[in-house]
Amino acid sequence: MIPEGNLRSNVERFTGYQSLYDKYRPEAPQRVVDLITNYLGKKPSLVVDLGCGTGLSSFVWKGQASRIIGIEPNADMIGKAREKLAQTDGAGAISFIPGYSNRLELDSGTVDVITCSQSFHWMEPVSTLKEASRVLTDGGVFAAYDCDWPPTVHWTLESAYNKLIEKADAVIAALTTEEDRAIKRNKDQHLKQLQDSGAFRFTKEIVFHNVETCDADRYAGLAFSQGGVQTVLKLGSKELDTDIAAFRSMAEMYFQGQTLDVLFSYRVRLGVK
Repeated sequence: MIPEGNLRSNVERFTGYQSLYDKYRPEAPQRVVDLITNYLGKKPSLVVDLGCGTGLSSFVWKGQASRIIGIEPNADMIGKAREKLAQTDGAGAISFIPGYSNRLELDSGTVDVITCSQSFHWMEPVSTLKEASRVLTDGGVFAAYDCDWPPTVHWTLESAYNKLIEKADAVIAALTTEEDRAIKRNKDQHLKQLQDSGAFRFTKEIVFHNVETCDADRYAGLAFSQGGVQTVLKLGSKELDTDIAAFRSMAEMYFQGQTLDVLFSYRVRLGVK
């Protein structure tokens, strides 16, 4: 049973494309670990990664926290995370369990760090932050962090990326009822939600950039791994087929067979209990 405050449509949005997601989405940058650990003031005993997906934001804590628990409600996503875990040496401190952000099967005051990597906007914020406050230690850190889409390359390619996502959303709106659609909350409200919760003695938004390498396949894959595009494909619609082919061709023309440094921009909304 899905706990109150959670939407089945939000969970099911990520079904069926876990391998594509894991291949193209960025791993959490080391800078996130450094920032959070600095605010905590010590090596974390326990890090909980809420909405961990395929573990891209969980494995980064390997060796930098005594224990890491990734929590994810989608069976396909957590299945991929466990598959990767089985192939990772020295990852005995990491585990992945099914669950929801507002009903954690964890004792009160036992978690040093809670992270939500590109996931907090899918969660009901009030009940999630209340539950986070319950399980965090005194001085524990909650951090919701997101990558700005699309990554920075050139305005023409970025504009085409945005138009593809916008068309996907329009197709979904035309083909589904409102109650069947996933609800993505405004990321710009994350900091205010932390402040309004009353759970944190200090809150802050931190912005930084991370340089990663990209070729045409990866840049196109990032666009195609967006939930809106995948939802249209899962609905059986062909309305994006021409747009997808055109975007891939445009990416290939821009990258010209090269692998380039690309700027990924991050926003961390952080609270210290």
